[in-house]
Amino acid sequence: MRSLIRMSRVARVLDLSEGFSQQSSSLAAPANDAVPPAEEAEEEALDAYSQAVVGVADEVGPAVVSIARSSRQGPAGAGSGVVFAQDGYVLTNAHVVSDAHQLELGFTDGTTCGAHVVGVDHATDLAVLRATGSAPKQAVLGNSSALRVGQLVVAIGNPLGYSSTVSAGVVSALGRTMRARDGRAMEGIIQSDVALNPGNSGGPLADSRGRVVGINTAVIVGAQGISFSVPIDTAKWVLGELMSSGRVRRGWLGIAGQNRPIDRDLARKIGLARPSGVEVTAFDDRGPAARSALRVGDIVVGLDGGSVTNVDDIHRALQKWTVARAIKLRVVRDRRIVDVDVEPVEAPA
Repeated sequence: MRSLIRMSRVARVLDLSEGFSQQSSSLAAPANDAVPPAEEAEEEALDAYSQAVVGVADEVGPAVVSIARSSRQGPAGAGSGVVFAQDGYVLTNAHVVSDAHQLELGFTDGTTCGAHVVGVDHATDLAVLRATGSAPKQAVLGNSSALRVGQLVVAIGNPLGYSSTVSAGVVSALGRTMRARDGRAMEGIIQSDVALNPGNSGGPLADSRGRVVGINTAVIVGAQGISFSVPIDTAKWVLGELMSSGRVRRGWLGIAGQNRPIDRDLARKIGLARPSGVEVTAFDDRGPAARSALRVGDIVVGLDGGSVTNVDDIHRALQKWTVARAIKLRVVRDRRIVDVDVEPVEAPA
């Protein structure tokens, strides 16, 4: 492309030079070979961009694995993952390994080995595997909280069976919310315009310094340039839980609820900043709420000192649950505020 641009520029110069003396033409000729400052700057910028992407591919690429999943009936799909510890621990998506009877990892040096599942967390669509063989390299986990919109990011994975595929783009937005397969809200999701396809799931999203800042998890079918990744700050907390206990412990109340608006006059009377809450519609007999003073029809507007305006607020608060500690639910009942103590238990699998 650059050579074509130069040729067109030379042609224009020659056209403008018609009628000049031979001496003028000979004096002007050497200038045709010089690269204008603006083009030099463009060339340097492109080189810097290319160098950044190449550097990420060299740094992170050897730590990316392909994951072949098979069930008892035969091959059941494939995905990607990234090695994050020297002893062969791999981070990937939960949906990549769910219901797998057998897993095989493929490394960029051509070696393969088996793997077993250490733990799965469907609420964040993350899973940790451990390779049965040695991994050639591990990636460095970065800090997703430092990301900025417009920042360069690079994805590496195995889309549609094409191994070690690199795609680059920018962070399009931060703090998106998605629904996990268990219905919980996945928060802080990174949106980018990096090209992702089936098979990229579980692979790393890295910054220009080769640090993993996200785990690629989803695209919108039919859309272009809209891809989503779980932030690595979330992943680091989840993988710590999975490696220590094989699961992520979250609080559970055992209630079914629905978002419910509250009359504005009543909200002002009882001091609610926002006129909405979560109406309790049913109890799970196994849950602690069924044994508490909570009633069907109560509208939960507060939990442990924080406000509750929708179901996601309750899920978010229970993420921070501490074992064997009661929490205080503030509910609207009969047009007045009532406090109810409930001791959450670990959510059932």
